[in-house]
Amino acid sequence: MFVGLDFGFSFLGIMLMFGGYVSLFMERGHLLMVLLLLESVILELFFVLLFGLALSVSSLYLSLVLISFGACEASVGLSLLVSLIRSHGNDFVSLLTVYEC
Repeated sequence: MFVGLDFGFSFLGIMLMFGGYVSLFMERGHLLMVLLLLESVILELFFVLLFGLALSVSSLYLSLVLISFGACEASVGLSLLVSLIRSHGNDFVSLLTVYEC
């Protein structure tokens, strides 16, 4: 039995995205690892859009918007990481509390 190539890429992308979400919820250590997992989820969404929707014109525009939002998310996350390391000296997630202002 032959499975279409589009279905295989979509299923692989969805499974990788699900794995990224699961590891994101399990991560309790460093903020850098959380940011890398968020970036991997954005890239998997791009992968699903590009190969899952069979390269229609609207999916190409949507994928460009998604990549631009991913780049903005990465730059904001990196700037927050640098400011956190400058103020606290490390990037542990356990230091991020609501009561510190």
